[in-house]
Amino acid sequence: MSPLFCLSRGTTPILRASTRRHLVSLITRHPIFLKPTRLSNPSLPNLTRFHHATAMDAQESKHYLADAPPSVVRLEIETHFDPLSDKQKRYAHFISRASFEGTRVVLRQISPESEPIFDFILALHRSSGGDWKSLQSKAGVSDEDLDHFFHYAAQFLGNSGNYKSFGDAKFIPRCPESAFAALAATSQEAQAFYQATAGAIFSADKPSLLHLGYPDQGHMTTYYPNSPDITKAEIEAVSAWMEKKGLLPENTRLVKSDANTFEILIASADTTIPSEGGDIGKETELKIDDGALAGKIVKLVYGDYSKEMAAIAANTKRAAENGDNENQQKMYDAYTKSFANGSLLAFKDSQRFWIRDKGPMVESNIGFIETYRDPAGIRGEWEGFAAVVNLERTRAFGALVDAAPSLIPLLPWGKDFEKDKFLSPDFTSLEVLTFSGSGVPAGINIPNYDDIRQTEGFKNVSLGNVLSAKAPDEKIPFIAEEDLEVYKKYRDSAFEVQVGLHELTGHGCGKLLQETSPGVFNFDKENPPISPLTHKPVTTWYKTGQTWGSVFGSLAGAYEECRAELVAMFLGCEFPVLKIFGFGDGSFDMDGEAGDVLYVSYLSMARAGLVSLEMWDPKSRKWGQAHSQARFSILQCFLQAGDDFCKLEYEGDDLKGAVIRLDRSKIPTVGRKAVGEYLQKLHIYKSTADVEAGSKFFGDMTNVDPEFWGKKVRDEVLANKQPRKVFVQANTFLDEATGKVTLKHYDATPEGMIQSWAERGV
Repeated sequence: MSPLFCLSRGTTPILRASTRRHLVSLITRHPIFLKPTRLSNPSLPNLTRFHHATAMDAQESKHYLADAPPSVVRLEIETHFDPLSDKQKRYAHFISRASFEGTRVVLRQISPESEPIFDFILALHRSSGGDWKSLQSKAGVSDEDLDHFFHYAAQFLGNSGNYKSFGDAKFIPRCPESAFAALAATSQEAQAFYQATAGAIFSADKPSLLHLGYPDQGHMTTYYPNSPDITKAEIEAVSAWMEKKGLLPENTRLVKSDANTFEILIASADTTIPSEGGDIGKETELKIDDGALAGKIVKLVYGDYSKEMAAIAANTKRAAENGDNENQQKMYDAYTKSFANGSLLAFKDSQRFWIRDKGPMVESNIGFIETYRDPAGIRGEWEGFAAVVNLERTRAFGALVDAAPSLIPLLPWGKDFEKDKFLSPDFTSLEVLTFSGSGVPAGINIPNYDDIRQTEGFKNVSLGNVLSAKAPDEKIPFIAEEDLEVYKKYRDSAFEVQVGLHELTGHGCGKLLQETSPGVFNFDKENPPISPLTHKPVTTWYKTGQTWGSVFGSLAGAYEECRAELVAMFLGCEFPVLKIFGFGDGSFDMDGEAGDVLYVSYLSMARAGLVSLEMWDPKSRKWGQAHSQARFSILQCFLQAGDDFCKLEYEGDDLKGAVIRLDRSKIPTVGRKAVGEYLQKLHIYKSTADVEAGSKFFGDMTNVDPEFWGKKVRDEVLANKQPRKVFVQANTFLDEATGKVTLKHYDATPEGMIQSWAERGV
């Protein structure tokens, strides 16, 4: 139900004794290694100066430096966009505009400083007219410092904020703070925005603030604004109250305004409750009757992000006017209503029409969708996309949909734990025109609402030009020399098969045993299903009003990603599936091309599990990214399979040159058996709402031993990480007089990235 992200790495050389002199200059030059005090220069009142920290601080802190250079790639779309009709181009244009109008929402959802940093970068572009050399001369900064500004700006714009979208860790410029101050001083407008960041671009004196998370644990979050003393327990108690009242949380933020009052901020263009009432009635001030917050007041406050939501709604309204069919028109009418008055019930209606819009030439979705970055795991980050269907690649995914009813019964559980009927979804391969949000995924399976998914269906998309986007000279550590050729040849194909199975049969399979309304069950309560784990009748299920996300909470994202990945690994061993994607004749053949794709699929997953350690924080001993947490556990599953199926091979104590060894011949036997046993447990615990057993089991599988995995292996991973890709996206422009839409591409450079955002005008 969530996006499947491409794998990520970045660069962090280990500093040997021979480079100690360089380390001294690095510490002196890069402010991340230094602790702040106020500048005495009255002309730069809000900037900060830094004093030297310890060498240990420097060693840890260098992992937070911005990529140098970042991997900037272009999303190619022209050949797919040009054949669209004028009406379809207008439809895509207005969806693209609506998506990008939410950029400032994303920025405000990440950190207080993200929006002024965004404005600072664009103000420099405006003042220079794109003539960066002239700006450099005016500022008096070096070529190296200007390059570091570009690197930071590209990574910032690619993540829509100063925290990585994949890993939730802050990144900081590699140049001295004085270089940014000098650039800011060239423009009064840029200076004002730079001062508004209050030194937060470079600040690193509080390590906990380098990661997103709960405020009472010292982490950064803006889902709970102006509420420094709000606790995790209070957040959970308000969430429980919202669930009981039927108030959906995805488009909300929560404020603790005083000791006895909580304000739920609802994203909407309108600043007052709709005249007919909101999703739970006409009251905006309610008293909590029971539970940990009994007697406290909850206020519903409409108009969060009001200006942005109004601009979004204006564009979704025009998208509706240009829809190809009634479903598209009704879908965007429902979006417009939701974004105007804050109703998530209207938003759910938009998703119903979206599911019914089968086979469109322009595909899209927009709203507060994924909940990974809210520490509580229930509030959604803004995202929106517009994409063009790739008809040729879609045919393979359509064949996979046709095969799904025969594939799902192969999974390691009985029909009592599977949907009564597989609701065949639309599954399209898309070429992305626009993806607005903090990161661009490779595949998507939505909507995330259990009641819609279980009874009405869902849709899958694979984002083809994201999958195929490549950075030049990409290094591939941890793959043995003799495996590199087959790995490079088939990794894209293996990943496409994995995306298809992950999204369609992974997120698309499984039944939640529920009390759907008081006294009404979607299973025989008098003769409950027999659990394949205990061989006894199940004793737990979802109570009325409960959802998968509300029961499993912040663990739900990583847990579900792991379950979907395991389904892909399990069904990927079916050679008829590989035939659908053009590999082999459907018969078992580990030595042929289909066997190559299967081998690379398992090898890629093992490697992904290894490099995922970048996203584990040794200080808090927590994972910062759901997909990484899932993939690490699957690597552990492979390693624990026995019979020398998978091992990490290295020489010496420091793990230099470590590579993954995986026995290709044992994938269909030892490997698949281990995957099936792991998958069965995760699925049954999810299906039966057994959060206690599921949380303990998944926690054990994702636990990182701090000495070996958390120190030795992670250090080698960090020493070999590669920059994560950031995407330069095209812009569309509408001539209102003629109704014609034109497309403009930009160079795959940091300068091109900045220009694309400057011309977006959001």
